[in-house]
Amino acid sequence: MTERLPTTWDAAAPGVLRLPSGRLLRGRGLLDPLPPGPRPAFGVYLLGRPPEDFGWESRWVRWPDFRLPADRADAADAFIEAWERCAGERVELACAGGRGRTGTALACIAVLDGVPAAQAVAYVREHYSPHAVETPWQRKFVERRRG
Repeated sequence: MTERLPTTWDAAAPGVLRLPSGRLLRGRGLLDPLPPGPRPAFGVYLLGRPPEDFGWESRWVRWPDFRLPADRADAADAFIEAWERCAGERVELACAGGRGRTGTALACIAVLDGVPAAQAVAYVREHYSPHAVETPWQRKFVERRRG
């Protein structure tokens, strides 16, 4: 008999955010080593330039460090895709450090999952990283989201 790998993340694994619906997403910094355990099925990478191939399905959102996405409609579409897919797949979001852009994207996805936009940054800081969402304009970006 072959061992079946879980289709979603272990909720206790580093960087994993549990949304109110129970869906799990992993946030991480690409400057850190790949965490042990199963690999993502899909990743959204929030970077100023296209990343190298990771060996799994991925999507690049052009997003320079400490800024906002270059194409907000593309970012919103990526957030929706990540939210939909994390219902049954291992999905990760990542930027270089795993805090500003990643935290902002996780907060936007939390809004899609039902967290009020005005509370989404606090939710992600409590459940993912206290350093998530680094700039005032990133916080405003989240506050303007609609679920």
